[in-house]
Amino acid sequence: MESTVTEEKAPCHFGDRSSSDTVVRLRTSDGRDDWLYCHSHILIEKSKYFADRLSEKWPTCQILDSRNCVEVYCQESDFDSHVNVLRLFYVEESSRDDIWHGVRNALGILRVAVELECLQIVTACVNYMEAVPWEETEEEEILKTIPGMGSQVLPILSRLEPVNPSALMRIFRSAIQLATSSPPQDMNDLKTSAQEQLEYMLTEDDDEPLLKADDEIRSEVKQCMSRLFARFNSLLESLFCESSELAPEALHILQFYLSDLSWACQILTKLEIMRDLVICWMDASDKVVKIVHPSNPEPNSETIKTTVKIVEVAAKVLESIAYGNVILPASKRLHAVKVWLPFVRVAKPAIDSTTSIGDDTLELKVDGELWQSLESTFVSLVLTLPSGDQAEILTEWLGNNYIRYPDLTEAFEVWCYRSKVAKRRLAILDGNHGGSSTP
Repeated sequence: MESTVTEEKAPCHFGDRSSSDTVVRLRTSDGRDDWLYCHSHILIEKSKYFADRLSEKWPTCQILDSRNCVEVYCQESDFDSHVNVLRLFYVEESSRDDIWHGVRNALGILRVAVELECLQIVTACVNYMEAVPWEETEEEEILKTIPGMGSQVLPILSRLEPVNPSALMRIFRSAIQLATSSPPQDMNDLKTSAQEQLEYMLTEDDDEPLLKADDEIRSEVKQCMSRLFARFNSLLESLFCESSELAPEALHILQFYLSDLSWACQILTKLEIMRDLVICWMDASDKVVKIVHPSNPEPNSETIKTTVKIVEVAAKVLESIAYGNVILPASKRLHAVKVWLPFVRVAKPAIDSTTSIGDDTLELKVDGELWQSLESTFVSLVLTLPSGDQAEILTEWLGNNYIRYPDLTEAFEVWCYRSKVAKRRLAILDGNHGGSSTP
């Protein structure tokens, strides 16, 4: 009796021909035909598919030694996964955590386990894939495979599910606060990452923006930007009071603020709330050009770096004004031209001469398209001014040594045409008014 109990408890091993009572004949369309020696009680316990195949409902054939034979056809690409699933039938459940050999292998096993209705292996595989990191290519393969497998495997996709609006708003609020803060220097990489991801959230590409630009979003952004503007103005006040040339450390701090403002232009433009930044920048313009001016004797590398960043911000602000995205009165627009036209015409040769030497070229280089866009902005901005103000700007430009850039030729031509036909145009207008009042 004791020997019988011992025999019943004797462990079975996959591929053990001596104790096997069933052969799983694994075949592919390419002619591959492998005989895998298994045990019927294990197959029946672990797989509903095999339980059905080995039941009286399903005809089986006998082969040598009176073993049952179950033929399973599969794709060549899934052959190894079928073998692995059969091996897993013989592994204790508590020992499965370290046998998956990566996400791609586990995904193959999962496909077969679902097909063969192996609930324990499906559950173990789901638990593994839900818990481990995925590479990008693995994630794409998972997205192609998992949705067709049924609800039992959907927990794998939990990390990819859309976030509810309240959670999204919380992370947005935290990110915008970090992105507009002034953290210690060793946290600047984290701040830059927050800025990049916020811009990504608000960008419409192949997918719609992650965040809808509603009143709540705009309000939060305005509050954070207001604090950024206040710190920027405080810095300008302190720098403006310094009588000596600014130290590189002070210019370095100013560069960080200018980078933040340049990024803020991108965000505020997407949200269509650029006005506050434009007003802040215009109010600070006189101080900015006096604190950092490229015409100062022998500008150093930090001065030129700062000048580059100033040009980038000024270009975005002036573009908003010139093309009517932010409406300002004529006096403000004239002031913008009078402040930034002299600065830019001196900044360009100073920056060009520095980059031609090769000193920190990557940091100092300004995209040629930006210079071209800035020139077009000035032309457009000048042409929005009253004709007398245009004449004043063009007179100064024609007599300036830096007449080549920005080139206001187009504005000059339009002004000449408008001025020449002005009397005739206004006479027609007066005539129309007079005609309408005649009885």
